[in-house]
Amino acid sequence: MKKLAEIAHSRAGDKGNILVLSLIPFDPSDFEMLVNKVTAESVKEHLKNQVKGTVTRYVLPDLKAMQFTCTDALAGGVTTSLSLDAHGKSLSYALLEMEI
Repeated sequence: MKKLAEIAHSRAGDKGNILVLSLIPFDPSDFEMLVNKVTAESVKEHLKNQVKGTVTRYVLPDLKAMQFTCTDALAGGVTTSLSLDAHGKSLSYALLEMEI
């Protein structure tokens, strides 16, 4: 098993209580393997303690990337949360800890 951090990088954005995570392989030849192994369900399971809502996956084959939109993911949002770090970027690192 490998951690995603060994083969991909991630970017994140947040708006209110919605988190958007991208997953981009370092080597484009790993893209199909990531599409097969990193599903909306597996991301939801991996981030189950943070993401309380749905996870929707968008596959972007021309970019060799995927995007995950996660609802109810930021404890109410950056400006309303009592969490120390409710920003989405911290969850992009959590995604990269996922083992496949």
